[in-house]
Amino acid sequence: MILGMGVDIIEIHRMKDSVKKWGKSFLTKIFTPREIKYSTARRFSHQHFAARFAAKEAVVKAFGEPNKHPIRWTDIEVLNDKEGKPVIEFHNDALKLKKKKKVGGVVVSMSHSDNYAIANVILMRRAK
Repeated sequence: MILGMGVDIIEIHRMKDSVKKWGKSFLTKIFTPREIKYSTARRFSHQHFAARFAAKEAVVKAFGEPNKHPIRWTDIEVLNDKEGKPVIEFHNDALKLKKKKKVGGVVVSMSHSDNYAIANVILMRRAK
């Protein structure tokens, strides 16, 4: 059963401008070391950072009531499995919320073009 769904789209230039303006302090506030390593290793790193940020936003939207459950961006980690498929790992407060909401599965899809990155996240309720 679907518990929640979230979608987010971001303009790539906004991510590029933020990284240019605030540098490493911006990256470490939003992304984990593994996300930074993955994205900076890619030719168009800003597209990968933007897609990951969109996925984090989509997770927050899928949980619902974002002001009621504040989560640090680094508590939601967007990685890739061995086949390259995006996966979400939850840490700290995000993991607590995942358990509280009885989330059993997470489906994530991300895409980007030259100008935009988009992500969709579906949270599935854990089977009883």
